Amino acid sequence: MTLKVECPTCQAEVTWDDQHPFRPFCSERCKLIDLGEWAEERHAIPGKTELPDEFDISEPDFFLQEEEDDNERDA
Repeated sequence: MTLKVECPTCQAEVTWDDQHPFRPFCSERCKLIDLGEWAEERHAIPGKTELPDEFDISEPDFFLQEEEDDNERDA
Protein backbone atom coordinates (compact mmCIF):
# COMPACT_ATOMS: atom_id res chain seq x y z
CA MET A 1 0.00 0.00 0.00
CA THR A 2 1.39 3.39 -1.03
CA LEU A 3 0.93 6.37 1.25
CA LYS A 4 -0.81 9.36 -0.34
CA VAL A 5 -0.74 12.83 1.23
CA GLU A 6 -1.94 16.29 0.28
CA CYS A 7 0.56 18.94 -0.77
CA PRO A 8 0.61 21.49 2.08
CA THR A 9 0.61 24.37 -0.42
CA CYS A 10 -1.92 23.44 -3.12
CA GLN A 11 -3.60 20.34 -1.66
CA ALA A 12 -2.76 18.20 -4.72
CA GLU A 13 -2.47 14.48 -4.00
CA VAL A 14 1.15 13.34 -3.65
CA THR A 15 2.28 9.72 -3.57
CA TRP A 16 4.96 9.20 -0.94
CA ASP A 17 7.59 7.46 -3.06
CA ASP A 18 10.87 8.05 -4.89
CA GLN A 19 9.05 9.49 -7.93
CA HIS A 20 8.09 12.57 -5.88
CA PRO A 21 11.39 14.02 -4.61
CA PHE A 22 9.76 17.14 -3.13
CA ARG A 23 7.37 15.23 -0.86
CA PRO A 24 5.26 16.21 0.99
CA PHE A 25 5.06 18.93 -1.69
CA CYS A 26 3.93 18.14 -5.22
CA SER A 27 6.67 20.26 -6.83
CA GLU A 28 9.69 22.42 -6.15
CA ARG A 29 7.47 25.47 -6.75
CA CYS A 30 5.13 24.52 -3.89
CA LYS A 31 8.13 23.78 -1.68
CA LEU A 32 9.61 27.23 -2.36
CA ILE A 33 6.25 28.96 -1.78
CA ASP A 34 6.08 27.30 1.65
CA LEU A 35 9.69 28.25 2.44
CA GLY A 36 8.93 31.87 1.50
CA GLU A 37 5.93 31.90 3.83
CA TRP A 38 8.10 30.70 6.73
CA ALA A 39 10.77 33.30 5.85
CA GLU A 40 8.15 36.08 5.85
CA GLU A 41 6.87 34.77 9.20
CA ARG A 42 3.42 33.93 7.83
CA HIS A 43 3.82 30.55 9.55
CA ALA A 44 4.88 30.15 13.16
CA ILE A 45 5.13 27.38 15.70
CA PRO A 46 2.86 28.36 18.58
CA GLY A 47 4.48 28.88 21.94
CA LYS A 48 5.59 31.43 24.45
CA THR A 49 8.58 33.49 23.37
CA GLU A 50 11.19 33.60 26.10
CA LEU A 51 14.62 35.19 26.16
CA PRO A 52 17.43 32.81 27.09
CA ASP A 53 19.19 33.51 30.38
CA GLU A 54 22.21 35.00 28.60
CA PHE A 55 19.97 37.84 27.36
CA ASP A 56 18.52 38.70 30.76
CA ILE A 57 17.87 42.44 30.56
CA SER A 58 18.13 42.82 34.33
CA GLU A 59 21.89 42.21 34.14
CA PRO A 60 24.18 45.19 33.46
CA ASP A 61 25.53 45.41 29.93
CA PHE A 62 29.08 44.00 29.84
CA PHE A 63 30.23 46.29 27.02
CA LEU A 64 28.87 49.43 28.68
CA GLN A 65 30.67 48.52 31.92
CA GLU A 66 33.93 48.09 30.02
CA GLU A 67 33.47 51.49 28.34
CA GLU A 68 32.77 53.17 31.70
CA ASP A 69 35.91 51.57 33.17
CA ASP A 70 37.98 52.92 30.25
CA ASN A 71 36.54 56.44 30.75
CA GLU A 72 37.38 56.35 34.48
CA ARG A 73 41.00 55.38 33.69
CA ASP A 74 41.33 58.23 31.19
CA ALA A 75 40.09 60.82 33.73
